[in-house]
Amino acid sequence: MSEKKTKHPNEIYLRSYPKIIFFWPLLITSFVLWMIQAFVEPNSVLGYIWFIVFFVNIFVTAFDFSSTKFFVLILAIVIIILVLVFLVLPNFTVNLTGIQLDLGLPWAFYMIMTIILILILGIVIISTRFEYYKVERNEIYHKTGVFSTAERFPVKSLRFKKEIPDVFEFFMLRAGKLTIMPGKADEVMILSTVLNINKKQEQLDWLLSHVSVEPDEID
Repeated sequence: MSEKKTKHPNEIYLRSYPKIIFFWPLLITSFVLWMIQAFVEPNSVLGYIWFIVFFVNIFVTAFDFSSTKFFVLILAIVIIILVLVFLVLPNFTVNLTGIQLDLGLPWAFYMIMTIILILILGIVIISTRFEYYKVERNEIYHKTGVFSTAERFPVKSLRFKKEIPDVFEFFMLRAGKLTIMPGKADEVMILSTVLNINKKQEQLDWLLSHVSVEPDEID
């Protein structure tokens, strides 16, 4: 019985996170490089790794990649790599010995970046504890802020729509967009970044079907 309650809870919490939540790879990278750089001399290879992760993180959060755009991007990357390997590099004879780019960064840089990201992501996670939607069998409970008054909407005519606007965000945190339409209410609730979107969809499907099966239990 307890296993069934775990899979199908009677209360579903829905929270929307800002895009900064997807910077967790940069946080982990900064922490790991901090630990490594603390015991070795400044190494430019580590600096290249950090800036590559930094670029990828910004790139992913700056644009929305649908499934079509995702496959087009992968195809473009493959074509560029093939062109570089078979056409450009074999004929690349320019002397760049006079140009030196040293990205060797001290351990303190990685430490500061780790602390900054932990603080920001920690504040983001804490803030979502005070702003959320709680879907129950009979109503939707919307809370914003610590001392604010809650809003309540009926569940009987509730509809929702799940979308995956960004493939990368779905890969990173199983995140997607959830639009909730509470029926007679005029307000449409849009949660742009819901983590574990597929799990939330399954829970909502079960809860709404359960409500529709037992509408007359009050009689």
